[in-house]
Amino acid sequence: MDNRTKHELKQPDQFVSMTENSIDWAKQNRSKAISTGLTVGGILVLLLGGWSLYQHRSATAESALSDALQTYQTPIAPAGQPVPEGMKTFASLKDRAAAANPQFNAVASQYGLTKAGHMAEYFSGVTYMEEGQNGSAEDALKKASSAWDGGVAALSKLALAQLYQQTGRDAQAVSLYQELTKTDAATVPAGLAQIQLAEMYEAEGKPDQAKQIYAQLKDKDKDAKGQPGVAAELATQKLNPQAAGPQGGAQ
Repeated sequence: MDNRTKHELKQPDQFVSMTENSIDWAKQNRSKAISTGLTVGGILVLLLGGWSLYQHRSATAESALSDALQTYQTPIAPAGQPVPEGMKTFASLKDRAAAANPQFNAVASQYGLTKAGHMAEYFSGVTYMEEGQNGSAEDALKKASSAWDGGVAALSKLALAQLYQQTGRDAQAVSLYQELTKTDAATVPAGLAQIQLAEMYEAEGKPDQAKQIYAQLKDKDKDAKGQPGVAAELATQKLNPQAAGPQGGAQ
């Protein structure tokens, strides 16, 4: 038998040796491997369990929010106004807000990490505004404006800007309107924020600043096909209200 043949015959022995070493390593580290597997498995169980719990809480929160919204959407019927038999109504916006506010507060308090909880915080601020409780409204809207959901955050900032405007804090209102023109959220498009800002300038007796915003919107707000967007149409009406009047009458 030559040396080459002897070398080739030794190769299987080397393979067996490597296999045996691997098996020995596995035996020696078996408990560690099992422990690692259980750790990973435990993490997965916790993650899945946490997600399942979050989904359950989200569904519960959405149901509670729906109940609160049902109260908030109840019709207003001033005293003396006839209403269908069995229909629930409120005598005023303030009365309705006072009834819905505790429901929104409960959802926001119990389910604050969910989207429904953030939305409830926003409506809590809005109903506080309608009740005339401006301090509580500001607190709720500030909290909702930092929500991870961009749509809820934008709505809250818009309501907060309106609250600032109503309470004579125009500089803070302007700051929020300008911020909203840059974010362009789905719930508060940039054009809408600019319209709100321009209308505030008009209310302050600053028509030139308002007209500048309207002119920019008229020229720049276009849809995907290059046609004037909703904000551009509103701006055009604001710039030329006389032209809008006869057209509406002709229809």
